[in-house]
Amino acid sequence: MRDAAVQTRTVALLLEVMQRDNGFATHILSATFLSARGLAERGVSRHGVDRLLQEGRLIRVRRDRYVNSAMCAELQQAARYGGRLDCVSLLSLLGAFVRTSTGIHVQFDLGASRLPARPRTVTPHWRVSRQPRASMSAPLIEALAQAVKCQMPRDAVATLDSAWHLGFISEIDIAEIFALLPRRYRHLRRLLDRRSESGPETLMRLLLRGLGRDVQIQVDIPGVGRVDFVVDGWLIVECDSKAHHAGWDAQRRDRRRDIAAASLGYTTIRPLAEDLLYAYDATATALRTVVLKRRAP
Repeated sequence: MRDAAVQTRTVALLLEVMQRDNGFATHILSATFLSARGLAERGVSRHGVDRLLQEGRLIRVRRDRYVNSAMCAELQQAARYGGRLDCVSLLSLLGAFVRTSTGIHVQFDLGASRLPARPRTVTPHWRVSRQPRASMSAPLIEALAQAVKCQMPRDAVATLDSAWHLGFISEIDIAEIFALLPRRYRHLRRLLDRRSESGPETLMRLLLRGLGRDVQIQVDIPGVGRVDFVVDGWLIVECDSKAHHAGWDAQRRDRRRDIAAASLGYTTIRPLAEDLLYAYDATATALRTVVLKRRAP
């Protein structure tokens, strides 16, 4: 009976400490491991820990570091290397826009020793962090600053826009992010716009403004609805992705909107999100041709 009570108490403890039911993002950012001593201080015996390890409900990620087996695999992997999930790997897990997230980015404390060997798929980021030792993810502000340095400038802007739009950060947080970055990145701050609802929308906004045109964002047109961009007062640009425009119902809605816009004198084009991501230069050339060949009415 005592063993059963210990197991029940242990599982409840791990769910409370390591998988707090307060939102996925908060759960990720607040995830921690516990040591045998920490478990003992909460009334969990060594025997109880051993039983849960055998049952697979508890995992030892490193020596004297235990996590709930339901913990995200990415967090477990970073912990096994002796660090915290960081940079684009953490942001991708949270659902913020990241163009690519191959391998895993891990933050290590300066001076950390006796770390296990790392494969080449691990990108290490060595820095002093304000995060507590038991945390399994880097602070969001630090991860975003690191992601700016690890990406192309336009992708970095898209990542920051995404985090801002999703409510992960505020304007005050953005100031803190840029305070962590070298001066050469500060020009990116004026390019941010939280109204962009996706990474491809940010990329399109930067592309259009790079053409030197007048660009309005998230415009409500009577009889048409809200559109992503209006360029020079006549060209509607919609950033289509499979997630939001798949299926006949979505296509039917879009075609009716396009006809309604045409009746008002607008031309609508729908570049694919995948082309913005993987054929950016060709898309930019095509859009330049479209925009420059017609004068605004």
